[in-house]
Amino acid sequence: MASRSATRAIAPAEPPEKLFYKIGEVAEIIGVQPYVLRYWETEFPSVKPAKARSQHRLYRPSDVDALRQIKELLYSERLTIEGAKRRLRERKKRDPRQAELPLQEQRYRNALRKIHREIQALQQMLA
Repeated sequence: MASRSATRAIAPAEPPEKLFYKIGEVAEIIGVQPYVLRYWETEFPSVKPAKARSQHRLYRPSDVDALRQIKELLYSERLTIEGAKRRLRERKKRDPRQAELPLQEQRYRNALRKIHREIQALQQMLA
C-alpha cells in the first residue's frame, strides 16, 4: 500500500461532482495537507467552508476552485501570502463578475449559452 506522502506527489485529481466535500477530500484534490487548508481559510476571505452540526468543514465547489487558484499563486507563481492576496484583489477589481463566479458555475453558464444558440438556430430553420 502506498504511503500518504506518495499519494501527495500524484497530480491533483478532478473532483467528483458533489455539493460538499470534506476537508480530507479537498486536501487530496488540491494536493496539500488539511492543516494547510485550515491556515488558508484564516488568510483568504474567499474560502469560507460551511460547518456541519458536528463542526466538520464542508467545502463547496466554489471553495475548491478558490483553493486551486490560491495554490497556483503560492506554489507555481511562488508568491507570498500577501502577494497572493494582492493578486486576487487585482483580479476581482479587473473583472468583478468573474471573480465572484466559480469555475463550475462558469461551465454551466457556457453550456446554457450553447443551448440558447442552438435553439435560436432551430427557430431560424423553422421560420
